[in-house]
Amino acid sequence: MREGARGTAREGARETTAEEAGRRSAALVIEEALGFLYPAALRAAAAVGVADQLADGARTPEELAAATGTDAPSLRRVLRLLATRGLFEEDGRGRFRLTEAGDALRSDAPVPVGPAVLMLTDRTMWRPAGELTRCLEDGGSAFGHIFGMPFFEHFARDEETAAVFHEGMAAMSEAENRPIADNCPFPGAATVVDVGGGHGGLLLAALRGRPGLHGVLHDRAHVLAGHRLDTEETKGRWSLHEGDFFTSVPPGDVLLLKRILHDWDDEQCVGILRNCRRALAPGGRVLVVDAVLPPGNAPHQGKTLDVMMMASLVGRERTESDFARLFDAAGLRLSRVIPTPTVLSIVEGVAGTEPSEKSAGEPGGAG
Repeated sequence: MREGARGTAREGARETTAEEAGRRSAALVIEEALGFLYPAALRAAAAVGVADQLADGARTPEELAAATGTDAPSLRRVLRLLATRGLFEEDGRGRFRLTEAGDALRSDAPVPVGPAVLMLTDRTMWRPAGELTRCLEDGGSAFGHIFGMPFFEHFARDEETAAVFHEGMAAMSEAENRPIADNCPFPGAATVVDVGGGHGGLLLAALRGRPGLHGVLHDRAHVLAGHRLDTEETKGRWSLHEGDFFTSVPPGDVLLLKRILHDWDDEQCVGILRNCRRALAPGGRVLVVDAVLPPGNAPHQGKTLDVMMMASLVGRERTESDFARLFDAAGLRLSRVIPTPTVLSIVEGVAGTEPSEKSAGEPGGAG
């Protein structure tokens, strides 16, 4: 073969290879774009309670539809999609069963997550996520443009949505609380204040098995009404404190803030942390329980939640250096980061140099 012919053949081969790679890329990107339909199907299944109807074994779509008041052909199509990810399984006779991986969808499961699914896919999260382009253009949340007010103001005016949020957060936290509490550096005898602690799931996990601890659950009155601390094991070792962590927090030896700072911007976080520093007993510590974003391209749930924060709230997930800057601006020193078996870490702060009023609002740029 003449050299010119060889060159033409090589160029043709390169073009073919590039074209094949392009087709693979196009197929992958399209598949990724269709991915939003999976959580939509998961929400639908959770909303109608189909998992509860499968506790005793496989059933046909017709049987499930009759039990849930749904349309059988539509329900089958939803379950067929969910079966591709392993939460349900279709057998050779067209019946569906709940798998071990999907068991947490049952309302009576050891750790039920149905309310968390409904919260994460609620319209307050779903609709702003569809408007991420607005975030890129404006640099702010899309929530206000859609609902006419900030996230938490909307919740204060809509009791039904607020209930979805608080019940969902409690369910989302249930699988995390015990392993996080087991890794928190609690003294043998101390007062632990759960700042913005919701229904008190983490504080309850901390008090159990630690008779020397006394707990204070701090939150708004309507949230405290749903607390879970009144158990025989914790009798006499807890109290409720109504308040706003932007104004003040109760004094204590250990101040817990679980999934709090990621809701707020840097200046607001510094204000919360300054109030914690003022309330901290001598030798005490602040324990911020949040995702600590790892460097690099590895998947991490915090990177996903960070985009949700951007769309619906004003906060963000942070790196270790981000937390260090916040702590420093609030008069705290980041002493260590303690990993847990969950996606969250414990960022420990101790009292540092009292900051000036100017530095309190200037934590530095994002890392």
